[in-house]
Amino acid sequence: MSNRPIKIGIVSDTHDLVRPAAKLALAGVDRILHAGDICGPDVLKELRQVAPVTAVRGNNDRGSWADSIRTSEALELGGVPIYILHDLAELDIDPQAAGFRIVISGHSHRPAIQEKDGVLFVNPGSAGPRRFSLPVSIGFIEIADGQARASLHTLQP
Repeated sequence: MSNRPIKIGIVSDTHDLVRPAAKLALAGVDRILHAGDICGPDVLKELRQVAPVTAVRGNNDRGSWADSIRTSEALELGGVPIYILHDLAELDIDPQAAGFRIVISGHSHRPAIQEKDGVLFVNPGSAGPRRFSLPVSIGFIEIADGQARASLHTLQP
């Protein structure tokens, strides 16, 4: 078993667009987590060419292609429990009480990293079409020895 860090790419709000710059930035990650508003199955297919993908359904993910995608996911990577949903306003659990150390969301298109009560909240922003004056961005989490560190990366549109 390797002790090498696990690198996770985080994307959200692609809105049917996988930018070449996003794929380039995600190259080499061990897993991609997509926090919803995928908007089409080709996005997931393209991201799976980079790394395995875990995705949740956003408010714009409709149609038969999205029926099998859940609105939230719980997983553990590198010994760190992670909860993913699209809209943080719809979080209906106490992540700390439930044992999650990271909560990933999207929806707002505003990249942010915040720690609250020992839980790391990460919104990678939007990796899809530029909205308003918000940056086009993705996030990363690196997990090593059970510790997680998050960062944001602005893409050049």
